[in-house]
Amino acid sequence: FFDEVRIYVEAGAGGNGVVSFRREAHVPMGGPNGGRGGKGGDVYLEVSPHLNTLIAFKDRVHWRAERGAHGQGKNKTGASGADLIIPVPPGTVVYHGETGALLADLTQPGQRALVAAGGRGGRGNASFASPTNQAPRIAEKGEPGEALWL
Repeated sequence: FFDEVRIYVEAGAGGNGVVSFRREAHVPMGGPNGGRGGKGGDVYLEVSPHLNTLIAFKDRVHWRAERGAHGQGKNKTGASGADLIIPVPPGTVVYHGETGALLADLTQPGQRALVAAGGRGGRGNASFASPTNQAPRIAEKGEPGEALWL
């Protein structure tokens, strides 16, 4: 019977933006068309009425959400990472691993708590275009997702 566990959760990192330029045969002035990176997946804890113990966490301590895809040319935004939903039994109380702060008290079936937010995707070079800088050669990297012990 498991009634107390310590797990590590990590939200997905955001995808990187991309540097790309439009080049076509009969278009004299191309221009930047680099897309944004996708958002990283979030980590949720959700109450499942079918569980009555934390035995599922005995063999699996690390939980990671999917990262966002990188941007592409033609102003294509990368795909967002899939959210990770971890089922827990009713009556689960969640504390931050280092500070000991109460994060959630999950009692009702279907109740959900966000415990780690995914990182934001980086901007592509199309986002940096301006009248004075018409061909920017920079793009942002995606932000890392939150990671913590619970």
